Amino acid sequence: MLKGIRCETAKCPVEKKQRNLGPGMHGWRRGRASEYAIRLREKQKVKRYYGLMERQFMRYFHEAERMRGNTGEVLLQLLERRLDNVVYKLNFAPSRKAARQLIAHGHIYVEGRKVNTSDYTAKVGDRISVKGSQRSIKKVKQQLESNPNFTTQNWLQLDSKEPEAAIVALPSRDDIQIPVEEQLIVEFCSR
Repeated sequence: MLKGIRCETAKCPVEKKQRNLGPGMHGWRRGRASEYAIRLREKQKVKRYYGLMERQFMRYFHEAERMRGNTGEVLLQLLERRLDNVVYKLNFAPSRKAARQLIAHGHIYVEGRKVNTSDYTAKVGDRISVKGSQRSIKKVKQQLESNPNFTTQNWLQLDSKEPEAAIVALPSRDDIQIPVEEQLIVEFCSR
């Protein structure tokens, strides 16, 4: 309805068939991505998903290398257990950025202690609660009520009456719903 007269012709820029080509006049020459590009894209995907910078990501990767088990799965477990991600998965905040802000402003407590760093790695058995003030509780309860069909994942246990939760297990690969191949990330970072 809002398209111009030109969109009724074959030269329509909105519905052009060449949308999946690269930018510029030589976009059709773009070939298949190299092995390096494929692995880099997987790493960048995970970094953007969790909102990490390069140094933070590499710190998590080196920590995952030192731990036992499959390095790729351990890396995703570490990233999934970041406090900002846990707060987001508990539906205390509408996004990871909002969860970071909630943590930085001192609204989130772990084991009764205020934690204001979003890269805190939560452990099994940790109790995550909201600050006792009315503003904090109101903000979190409002978010919980805004999404009534929300279900927590198996590794988290939520008590929505008092905004409080516990981590009951480590997240498995099935719980991590990112469409990413972690082995490609390990191959990229190990070189």
